[in-house]
Amino acid sequence: MAPPSKDPPNHQDADVRAVTDTPTVELPSALTCAGVPARRLKSGVFNGGVAAATSSEFFKSKSLWKPLANKWDHRLSKESKSRKASSLKGAAKYLAKPGIISLGGGLPSSDYFPFEHIEIRVPTVGQFSEEETKINGQDVRIGKHDVPEGKSAFDLAIALNYGQGTGSAQMLRFVTEHTEIVHNPPYQDWQCIVDVGSTYALDTLYRMFCERGDYVISEEYTFATAVETAAPLGVKFLGVKIDDEGLIPEDLDQLLENWDDQARGGRKPYVLYTVPSGQNPTGSTQGRVRRQEIYRVAQKHDLLIIEDEPYYFLQMQPYTGPNAPPAPLPATHEEFLNSLVPSLLKMDVDGRVIRMDSFSKVISPGSRLGWITATSQICERFIRNCEVSAQNPSGFSQVILHRLLDEHWGHAGYLDWLIFIRKEYTQRRDIILQACEKYLPKELASWNPPAAGMFQWIKIAVEKHPDFGKREVVDIEDDIFQASVGECVLLSPGSWFAAERGVKHTALFFRATFAAAAGPDMTEAIRRFSVALKRVFKWEENEQISV
Repeated sequence: MAPPSKDPPNHQDADVRAVTDTPTVELPSALTCAGVPARRLKSGVFNGGVAAATSSEFFKSKSLWKPLANKWDHRLSKESKSRKASSLKGAAKYLAKPGIISLGGGLPSSDYFPFEHIEIRVPTVGQFSEEETKINGQDVRIGKHDVPEGKSAFDLAIALNYGQGTGSAQMLRFVTEHTEIVHNPPYQDWQCIVDVGSTYALDTLYRMFCERGDYVISEEYTFATAVETAAPLGVKFLGVKIDDEGLIPEDLDQLLENWDDQARGGRKPYVLYTVPSGQNPTGSTQGRVRRQEIYRVAQKHDLLIIEDEPYYFLQMQPYTGPNAPPAPLPATHEEFLNSLVPSLLKMDVDGRVIRMDSFSKVISPGSRLGWITATSQICERFIRNCEVSAQNPSGFSQVILHRLLDEHWGHAGYLDWLIFIRKEYTQRRDIILQACEKYLPKELASWNPPAAGMFQWIKIAVEKHPDFGKREVVDIEDDIFQASVGECVLLSPGSWFAAERGVKHTALFFRATFAAAAGPDMTEAIRRFSVALKRVFKWEENEQISV
């Protein structure tokens, strides 16, 4: 499959300014990694103390030429509209007043935090492999009082106390700068909120925009947890047809254009949940033009788009086949960023995209740290929910990631890490594709090379099963699943990812991941799956099966 189309390169990376009557110097743009130190100086004194009141507005570059986002009062749920600001959290803004002695909040003294310091060993930039980290990695020490001792902008005394619903000022600054470097949203009043991972964010967004009985639209096969998170809230999913590039905009438009409240048993949907890059489970990636078309349909029908992008930086090199040399990796940060399919957030002139980012797939799932980017209005309502639920991500996670990403690697080093991850996942993707080509019978199985993510979606020619038409497709699927387990291999049945539960299935798929097992184990797993598949279909080598 050809890689999705990309944006043309953006060469606006530097400002040229006169500093005397004659000479000029080239200063790095605020929208590049090199421009971060200068923009931080312009932001003034950094307030990152205990429970510091903070906002992305402190950390963004100034862009008054951009329009303001739309307002979304008409889309907020009754629950979201009813939320009030936390009086206790709100009082934290006074903690920054010089000389203040606080007896107001329930913030315990760090004297009683039983952690004097923690030490982590992390990769040196450019030496990212596990073996290189063991030999050449750097030991980073995080102390309880690093801030007053002038050693860091973040320490255990701050991180392990109560925080704000925005997340810590330190991590919020990093993700805000990162978001602007990568996406540069085209409206003024965007903000980021650091959250406890995307599943928590998704639950919050459903509560903000959906009432019981509402529908959320998604790809016809989608992230199972997204459906299962919505179900207890009384929110149903409705699937849109997909092709090799994911969600089909014409099908989305027709679904909404012909919506009948009475026939559907619910009002017209106005929330679209989509995973544009390396979609889970299908592995499809929406190209630039496809994303623009989906966005135009969203504008036509006034949809809010939840852009769930944990795999955005797992966009891989094009698949060149089993015998061809791999395509060269991007040589510079600019080349890397220009190689990425532009996000829906980057196209969002209205403020209708709520982007969910996560460190789960590029750092570690157990960090439970991610962030959303949305309009200031939506972020304010999001914070109101956080204040009385999760509050903020773990202080341990925030201080460790801050020390790694901000003070050890920096933005440039983080992009180097993401390029390294791209290389690793490209190699893993190629291994599983070569195993499929070697072991899976083409008469029974077909697949497309994924351009991003960590999943290989395999279509099974169920119509060639001896009992096709006599038994339900899900029963044949279960036979394959059980036979695979019998061969000691586990793949996920496609029906687990159906957006609409309880509907009759006419197609059969299995999802394999190339993220977890080692290369030889992946190859062996596909071989075992092939054995199970052939057994269920009563297929023998060199036997020609007709429909």
